[in-house]
Amino acid sequence: MLLPLVFLQRFLHREIQAVILLLTRNLQLTIGLFSVLFFPGVFLHELSHFLMAKVLSVRTRGFSLIPQSLSDGRLQMGYVETEKTDILRDSLIGLAPLIAGTLFVAYAGIYKMQLHTLWNVLRDGQVELFWMGLGLLPNVPDFYLWFYLTFAVSSTMLPSESDRLSWLPLGLWVAVLLVLAIFSGAGDWMLANLAPALDDLLNSVALLFGLSNTLHIVLLFPFFALHRLLVYVMKVDVR
Repeated sequence: MLLPLVFLQRFLHREIQAVILLLTRNLQLTIGLFSVLFFPGVFLHELSHFLMAKVLSVRTRGFSLIPQSLSDGRLQMGYVETEKTDILRDSLIGLAPLIAGTLFVAYAGIYKMQLHTLWNVLRDGQVELFWMGLGLLPNVPDFYLWFYLTFAVSSTMLPSESDRLSWLPLGLWVAVLLVLAIFSGAGDWMLANLAPALDDLLNSVALLFGLSNTLHIVLLFPFFALHRLLVYVMKVDVR
């Protein structure tokens, strides 16, 4: 569920940027409108970095929500500068947006849009009832607001390249400790006591990532179609 989300996020962002740029013909205005569209997600992303750093007693040196064009052509929506610490704290600070974003998607999807009910109906094989419930979703109070916020947050919750710098060394340490635990005879204990809880956790996270994928797919088609239509009418495209 995570790998498709990475692809869908990049594809959808590219299509949205292309549509705005074709309509405005102004790069700075495109950056501004794109940043405003995703501001709730960017705000939560950077705030989660900042709060995790404070919880872990890591100093922060800078905080910005102003978009900047980087030299490699990428758009930096915001940043939080933190001092370099150990790989565990660096990894947790980098992971913070994914944790905060997943919790928000869970809250919005379950408590505000009642999507868990639809999921249970579909899981029970009641397809006709599922489509009926899907058609009634717009009647949920503030549905469109929560749909937008869920999209904005889920589309910006993935850690950036700089956020992931400490993940490889931490992953290697965890793998080494896991191998040592297995060879020391703790494998059966872990299967009996840790595996069920981990399985439930990963199933829940996969369901939430699946919800994020669905939101991206729903919005990808209209933006892709609008992009193609604008190219056809204007006889020009953007790269």
